[in-house]
Amino acid sequence: MSASNGTVPSVVDLSAKGDIGRIEASWTARRQYQPLVDHFAVYAAKHRDFRPSADTLIGKTIDTHFRHDGLGPAGQTWYYRVVTVAASGQTSAPAGPLRATSAESVTVSGTPVAVIGDFDRRSLELALAPNGYGDYLDRFPNGADYTHGVSTPGTDWPYLHPGPSDRWAGSRAHTFRLRFTLPEKPATDLALAIWLIDTHASIPGVLEISCNDTAVAGIELEKGATKGSLQGDATVPGNPLVPSIVELPLPADAVKAGENVLTLHKGEGSWHAYDALGVFAPRR
Repeated sequence: MSASNGTVPSVVDLSAKGDIGRIEASWTARRQYQPLVDHFAVYAAKHRDFRPSADTLIGKTIDTHFRHDGLGPAGQTWYYRVVTVAASGQTSAPAGPLRATSAESVTVSGTPVAVIGDFDRRSLELALAPNGYGDYLDRFPNGADYTHGVSTPGTDWPYLHPGPSDRWAGSRAHTFRLRFTLPEKPATDLALAIWLIDTHASIPGVLEISCNDTAVAGIELEKGATKGSLQGDATVPGNPLVPSIVELPLPADAVKAGENVLTLHKGEGSWHAYDALGVFAPRR
């Protein structure tokens, strides 16, 4: 990093938001064009008293925010510093350090109730993976209907969940169901974890979630890279996939003793590619 000469202003209002597997840092640039800013360099370490260096540089951006991805399902604490880099190569004094912690996934803290697949950033254990979507309509003309304890991921749950924008899947809505049995009605909310290895880059669509005909949520999925239909391993170095995670409460009022039917309906947009999904009893 070039030495600061004091003429390049540091960023202010440095803040961060922790989510599952990632931390999003943001800031405000002062006098951004005086001198002209080339980019912001983001540095991070797991201890507070670190100095910006090539070893702690995690990325560069022209925006006033940066996503630190790939942190895993367990909560992690990091410290961040941001340096303004002018077009001349001159740099500001580092802003920070800012302390932030990613959120812990229910797949780490909870007890599995019914799970499909492995939460490992891969789709390879699911049906038709990694690139057999051309056989989807023949194998799953009515979507997926999976019974926990009876069905198997490699046979009964396809890696891709198409939507109306997918001509290869009939240009119509598709519904997937997970059936699971509870010995008694839970006293408190359960949790639903849906991990994706990728989504369509422009029209990932909305995933409508219900349980026993009770609406739970409509999730607008994050845009991905449109590569998950052909590749199934987001852990390979340099892979183009863009994983995302959805975790939300499954209300106790929507669940009952006996068989429960969790419904995932894709009535808008294009496909998403599953890593794994499951119902968990959260830690209390």
